[in-house]
Amino acid sequence: MVFGIAYRMLGSVADAEDLVQDTWLRWSQVTGPVASPGGYLARTVTNLSLNRLDSAVVRRESYVGPWLPEPLVTEPDATDGVERAETVSLALLVVLESLSPLERAVFVLKEAFGFSYLEIAEALDRTEAACRQVGSRARAHVRARRPRYDAPPELRRRATDEFLAACVGGDLNRMLELLAPDVTSWNDGGGVITAALRPITGAEKVARFILGVLHKLGEDAGARPVLVNGEPGVLITVNGAVDSVSVLDFTEGPDGEPLISAIRAVRNPEKLAHLA
Repeated sequence: MVFGIAYRMLGSVADAEDLVQDTWLRWSQVTGPVASPGGYLARTVTNLSLNRLDSAVVRRESYVGPWLPEPLVTEPDATDGVERAETVSLALLVVLESLSPLERAVFVLKEAFGFSYLEIAEALDRTEAACRQVGSRARAHVRARRPRYDAPPELRRRATDEFLAACVGGDLNRMLELLAPDVTSWNDGGGVITAALRPITGAEKVARFILGVLHKLGEDAGARPVLVNGEPGVLITVNGAVDSVSVLDFTEGPDGEPLISAIRAVRNPEKLAHLA
């Protein structure tokens, strides 16, 4: 729970792990009885996250190219997976970046972990009425910006696997069949590794860009399906080292089948170090 709150607040695996340690240190120094250990830990990590967000915002203002959260990657058949994937998807974490820190905290505690507004108010030192108002505003903001089409997991997996096969096989026509006409691709290289500095929009532009990247990676590149923040995704390796992690968003096509509406690819090696 502590890691989950910190990760959703910060979008960084490394920062979340740091705050787990900081929270544990504070917990280990408590000598008296604690009525609600879960509430105490949630309050502690939330406030530590709010403090950390100030410096995170400054870093992201000078970030080179699109910023994406650090991905959580598991095997496709993982039984534990990522708890409540709908509240931790890369798409949602990107939306949460546009919330104020207080809105983000209330949304995460309420929507992802089910805390009551009274508990949230106590954690954030606000009134219950104020937290309800903040929560309502945050939900409306997220609802207006998150994808409206939620394809069943089996369709997402099938479409992701078919797209991966088309990319690896260099089948441009099949790629175009699976991409929505207005698909957008975001590539996070952070200025550390070569990546598009602006979003790429349009099926043919996106498809040709992907084929160009795969061509540059050469014959030593490998691709395999994974779960990225609980959703079907793709992990690319070069000589066994992780090169990128991508996850797809979908929209409903004319025939009811899912079409890829967005591709988010993380290539910044600093954000992939935890996958080594």
